Amino acid sequence: MAEMNKGQQKLAPKNSIFLVLLSLLLAACASSGAFPVETAEQPDIKQAYQLRAGETIQVSTFGEDTLTGEFNIGANGILSFPLVGNIQAAGLSPADLGVNIAAALADGYVLNPQVNVEVKNYRPVYILGEVNKPGEYPYIPDMTVLAAIAKADGFTYRAQQKIIFLKRSDQPREVKIRLGSNTRIYPGDTIRITERFF
Repeated sequence: MAEMNKGQQKLAPKNSIFLVLLSLLLAACASSGAFPVETAEQPDIKQAYQLRAGETIQVSTFGEDTLTGEFNIGANGILSFPLVGNIQAAGLSPADLGVNIAAALADGYVLNPQVNVEVKNYRPVYILGEVNKPGEYPYIPDMTVLAAIAKADGFTYRAQQKIIFLKRSDQPREVKIRLGSNTRIYPGDTIRITERFF
């Protein structure tokens, strides 16, 4: 009996090391996951969104009807605005563009201008692959992947419905992600649905 206890004591440190290594390995697998999945809180698009060429914005200049209306951002990212001419718009948030327009107007055109900029028409989103109506669809604020797929008349019978490929407009490559009910998309994003394996 004493000999068995000695043998068990000799194995105990090895077993402890094995259990520690196993728990570390399992923790690493759990944290990395099989696919890249978006888990971070995503910013409010109204606060963080950067304007892009081809979008339509609503500019409101308080007390100045001729300086209020809808304007298109040109293909070169430039906004042509009355009185002040060309202003760089692409790459700025709507709030920052409003500040720049106000500063340009204040330079000899309007006394104390108050300017507000909102996006009227965002860039579209693109839905490809195994949906019933692939194509280009208008973006709606707070749009999710599932809402976009619903606009494309849903999945085909061949579609892989658990994994999708998503390419953000500002990223060079698409990523494979698990489809969740609240996976957000942004203007210019591309969603690709593949066939499932039988």
